[in-house]
Amino acid sequence: MDRTTEVTPLPLSADDLAAEVGSALPTKEVYSLLDLNVDLDLALDLAAPIDLAVAANANVAAPIDAAVGANVLSTDSTAQALSDQGVAITQGITGDSTAHSTQDSAIDQSEPVPTTPPAAQTGGIQAVDIPDDITGALDGGLLNLDVNVNADLDLTAPINGAIAAQANVAAPIDAAVSANIGSTGSEATAVAQQQAIITQDITGNATATADQISDVDQ
Repeated sequence: MDRTTEVTPLPLSADDLAAEVGSALPTKEVYSLLDLNVDLDLALDLAAPIDLAVAANANVAAPIDAAVGANVLSTDSTAQALSDQGVAITQGITGDSTAHSTQDSAIDQSEPVPTTPPAAQTGGIQAVDIPDDITGALDGGLLNLDVNVNADLDLTAPINGAIAAQANVAAPIDAAVSANIGSTGSEATAVAQQQAIITQDITGNATATADQISDVDQ
């Protein structure tokens, strides 16, 4: 016969609870492998005066004639397309195309001269302290990077341009399209006739002049 002895746990008394001792958890520390500190100071002086002159004489003519006929999935059908175009174009330009651009830029981006001279820097070899205690070798990050950028930029780009053009453009287009698709016993006819007489004449001068004077002090 097996005998099982069951022990019933007794609850803690007030004296037992008072005898218990607790301690606060230590403050959680965050360890960083990379300590990066970047200070960026930019002073930008930007100047880009732009001067542009454009003169143009142009004649454009584009007569277009088109005819399209199609039979799609049809039998015993006829598709005919006829396009007839007669064009007589006379273009004449008499005159001068002149573009003149004058730019005079005076830009001062110089910094004022400081009245107080900078402090003299002492030369020589500086002593470096070599630590003899390695207990704090892991204090802080493994890589401490401190970057200080101080840039003063003076950018100047004076741009001057002049464009003069004379042009005659004529583009007569004549097209006729006829198609039978998926059909039997069909006839497709496309006829395109074009007669174009184009006369283009330009009389004159195209002149582009650009004068630029830039006085830049940086």
